[in-house]
Amino acid sequence: MSVKIRLSRHGAKKKPFYRIVVSHSRSPRDGKFIEQVGTYDPKFVSGGVRIDREKVEKWLKRGAQPSQTVSELLRKEKSSI
Repeated sequence: MSVKIRLSRHGAKKKPFYRIVVSHSRSPRDGKFIEQVGTYDPKFVSGGVRIDREKVEKWLKRGAQPSQTVSELLRKEKSSI
């Protein structure tokens, strides 16, 4: 079974808030996850992305595949540092 780094949606209706989580590829979007590695608030003015770089790099070295959205967020965060 493969491991993915993806978004898990939380928050109220019309007010999304996402957790960036590491989970098994077959688990549901908002279901069980292995570890939380960050958050993403799309309503926040300046991006609202918080990522624990060390945890993400650890999981990428172990072979976790980021989703397309998460890889874009990682790329944006890397350029802003």
